[in-house]
This record gives sequence, structure tokens and C-alpha cells, in this order.
Amino acid sequence: MDEFLVTPDPDDPRLTQSVTGIDETGQPVETRVPMERPLTLYLNGQEIVTMMTIGDRPDCLALGYLLNQAMLRPDDVIDGIDYDEELGVVVVRTPVRTNFEEKLKKKTLTSGCAQGTAFGDLLDRFEAVKLDKSAELRVSWLMSLSKKINTQPSLYLTAGAIHGCVLCEEDRPLVYMEDVGRHNAIDKIAGWMALNGVGPQGKIFYTTGRLTSEMVIKCVRMEIPILVSRSGFTAWGVELARQAGLTLIGRAKGKRFLCLAGAERVRFDTSDTDVE
Repeated sequence: MDEFLVTPDPDDPRLTQSVTGIDETGQPVETRVPMERPLTLYLNGQEIVTMMTIGDRPDCLALGYLLNQAMLRPDDVIDGIDYDEELGVVVVRTPVRTNFEEKLKKKTLTSGCAQGTAFGDLLDRFEAVKLDKSAELRVSWLMSLSKKINTQPSLYLTAGAIHGCVLCEEDRPLVYMEDVGRHNAIDKIAGWMALNGVGPQGKIFYTTGRLTSEMVIKCVRMEIPILVSRSGFTAWGVELARQAGLTLIGRAKGKRFLCLAGAERVRFDTSDTDVE
């Protein structure tokens, strides 16, 4: 695969808005801030959730959300995904009708930004997932990925107040998605993988956000064995990563990082002089 099959589009006028204000000296300034709009997701005729999102790639977001919430299985047939931008509605259609009324009753608020939601049975199948023990992360790959991702034009660099997730393979960043919540960004990548028939084999997941329990659970459900962030950890995120055999790396900035789970996959292929 080539690098960056999908990248953010910071020049898309639909994704940011120009606003005026003053700076610390009292001088007038104009800056761009990310848009935030509601998107209501339906699975066939059942309303599932209303998400706050920047509004790009609604098909990937909708499908990835349903997969990561176990409302759809990877082998389920999708008849179509319909999006109405004016109404802010996306409908995922399957040949077999589903009813998640009981599941929706168990909805709980997560620690994610933009009011993300998870369900009480989000841990379903968590213990059954077997992550690839032969997968590896070379330190040289991690250094290269951090540089390429952090210098790629993005909404974060243009307007801030945004989270990014990147699907990677070795030292190549492949799919870079952004949104107001990191949970939306990871769902977009899950949806993209499903729509394009891309599996988790040999993949590394990079996020700009905190390594929370929700991020760990979704990464494990996607069967990606390595999760990296330039941000920090939560205790439950670390505990779940260790339970699942997930390699969890945080505070990855420049040539430094901290691994709190799955260290057996890390390959130290750089010399001590390479680390500043």
C-alpha cells in the first residue's frame, strides 16, 4: 500500500467556520474553528443515536459505529447507506431487520468528547478476540509515523479542537480521519476498512487522543493488535489492554514513548544515540 490513501481536507469549507475575536493584547483577530453538527443514525427503521460530528464521511462513521457497537457483524450484508445532508440523517440498510430497543436502554455516557456513547454490553466478545501475537512495532517505524502524521496538513493544524486517528502499516500512515471526538474518528476508520475490504492484519492504530477504555475496546474489536497515542492513558484502558493482549503505547512524541501493555511486540531497532 502507498502512504496516505485517505487524508484530512482542511480546505473543505464545510468543515470549518471563520470567527472573529480578540487576542491577549486586545487586538482583533480572525480564526477558523471546526464545525459541529448533529448526525442521526438509523439502522433500517430503528433510530440508534444522534452524534455530534464535523460531517465528513458519514457513511464510514455510520457503518463503523454499528460495527464497533456490535450492532452489525463483520460478515453482515449491507444493502446500502443513504445520507441526507439537509436532514442530518444517515440510514444503514441490511436485508435482515434488526431491533436494538433493549440494547439502547443500556446506553451509557462515555468519557469521550462530543458526548460519545457506549452500551452496557460493549465488552461482548472482548475476551473472545485473539489478537495477532506475531505482530510487531519497530521503534524506527514509530518515530517515522509520528513525524509523518504530525506534519500532514490537517484540520487540527488549521483550526485545532479536533481529534485524529490513523490506520498504519509498518512505517506507512494509510488512512487519516479526524472528528470532534476520537471515538468518531476511530469509527470512521472501522467503516472505511469494512467498505474497502481491508483487514486488520499487520496494522497499527495511531490516535491523537487519550487511551481510554473505549478506545482500547474498539481497537480490540477491530482486531488491531497495536494502539499508539501521543497522549496519555487511563487506568482502565491499561487494564483492558493487558487483559486483551493489546500493545498499548502512549506519550509518543518525537523519539520518546511509554509502553504499558504488550511490550513483547516492541522491537528496539534504533541505537541509544537515536533517542534524545
